[in-house]
Amino acid sequence: MTLIFGTPRAKRRLSLAPMIDVVFLLLVFFMLASQFGHDRAVPLAMAGGSAAYSGPPRLVLVTADGLRLNGIPVQTEALVEQMSKLTREKSDAILLQPDASASLQQLMDAAEALTGAGFTQLVVME
Repeated sequence: MTLIFGTPRAKRRLSLAPMIDVVFLLLVFFMLASQFGHDRAVPLAMAGGSAAYSGPPRLVLVTADGLRLNGIPVQTEALVEQMSKLTREKSDAILLQPDASASLQQLMDAAEALTGAGFTQLVVME
């Protein structure tokens, strides 16, 4: 006994259009996702170079409690104003010294405030 289920149909070819759509969606997703999280670089020099230091003292001590400019507590907003009084040019050396209790973020915030004001010669001391 032979069972016939209907007339035989021609085999359909698989459409690649949905797969290509998925590939393009993934491509666009990864291209957009890769644009997030660009790190900004703050140029810092390490102390100990042979360049001579001149001018008034410009030591910024970064502590967990805040910033100290030449030993005097100062707010981040006032740091740039006070530093402008102590420098003749924006390329004068400014020493940043993080305290043992200071976090890296606090050091980078101070460095970013100074570079945002145009100071270019930041030196990190240990």
